[in-house]
Amino acid sequence: MHCAACGHDDTKVIDSRVTDEGAAIRRRRECPSCGARVTTYERVEEAPLVVVKSHGARQPFDRSKIVSGVLAAAKGRPVDDATVETLAEEVEDDMRLVGPEVSTAQVGLAVLNRLRALDDVAYLRFASVYKNFDAAEDFQRELTLLEKSTPT
Repeated sequence: MHCAACGHDDTKVIDSRVTDEGAAIRRRRECPSCGARVTTYERVEEAPLVVVKSHGARQPFDRSKIVSGVLAAAKGRPVDDATVETLAEEVEDDMRLVGPEVSTAQVGLAVLNRLRALDDVAYLRFASVYKNFDAAEDFQRELTLLEKSTPT
């Protein structure tokens, strides 16, 4: 690494420490030429995650959209904000394992699968919007599927 003070083409690491709960490494460096000291941080660069919409448009993954959708579905239910935030983080982690591009269908199903285990009412509310319910029969069909998949 080049010295920021004199431009020398190498610096010596004199101290390294883990910071940000293991997400980064802080390094103190010293230039052997001029003696200047600097601090650098080394972090993993995450590849951008892109969501492909049903009509083909692409946009960056936005975890806050999952959080707001789940909070709306869980309104008035015994589901706290921290649990919703954790759910959104888990969905994002799952999507990153899929690849750099995921479909809205993959994201929606990942949310539904987690909501099913979290709260039945929030699951049905989210499913009604995600699956575009337009009749009472849609709710009944989804409720039947939910009952079949829930162990008694």
